[in-house]
Amino acid sequence: MIIFKQLLEKRKKNMLNTILKHKKEEILQIKMPNDENIQNRSFFQALKNSNREVGLIAEVKKASPSKGLIKENFQPVQIAKEYEKGLADCLSVLTDERFFQGNRDYLTKVKKAVQIPVLRKDFIIEDIQVLESKKIGADAILLIGEALEPSKLYELYLSAYEKGMDVLVEVHSYETLSNLLALFTPKIIGVNNRDLTTFKTDIRQLQHCVEIIPNESIVVSESGIHTYDDLQVVKKDGAEAILVGESLMRKESQENAIYELFGETSHAKTTS
Repeated sequence: MIIFKQLLEKRKKNMLNTILKHKKEEILQIKMPNDENIQNRSFFQALKNSNREVGLIAEVKKASPSKGLIKENFQPVQIAKEYEKGLADCLSVLTDERFFQGNRDYLTKVKKAVQIPVLRKDFIIEDIQVLESKKIGADAILLIGEALEPSKLYELYLSAYEKGMDVLVEVHSYETLSNLLALFTPKIIGVNNRDLTTFKTDIRQLQHCVEIIPNESIVVSESGIHTYDDLQVVKKDGAEAILVGESLMRKESQENAIYELFGETSHAKTTS
């Protein structure tokens, strides 16, 4: 049992490097899709003018390396529509196939089915992926601070905005955030509560970073948010929005899961 646990921890520590290595190989095989010509929506403005005091980015997520299969009967369009009914401000769609069982077609189908902005959540490390994101209909992309050198991340950030997309810049530590802020100020900063070396979550991670986040940036708390009490914790620490996937995906109704997370009883309560 001890040996098994040691092997598991070693596998987790190497997970990010494994994903990035595979992603570099995957990029060489990209076949650029035709432009979908779907109307662009502002991810930033949707969060700025959120439906609730704390904005919600609801994630369409089938599986993950740390949790395995999350949603067996995975219907991305149906899930997205339920999120929209539950007044999610934005959606996040996993497109990584190897590790998260996602697909870029999921994003395109979701984008066509809803009226709210959609973020492409993937490991984006090269500009060709930024262009691909635009072509499949993404309104925003995720850039991970721990996966890129600050100068490279900034290059991809500017490329996304030049193509009319917003960017959620995600960090997992104070050090990574500090290095990025020395170079530029992202419009949307996500602090991920999951440690990339151990995959453990601590929803108080934001409190270690919030003091250096510029006032003009929207602050998003990501990962490990399961309950109304969790929501109150990250809100108190300075979160203006949250990104939630697993806890919503595991519920039978994604719409009702949103109401439960926000301590609401119905749609009527959110609009009263």
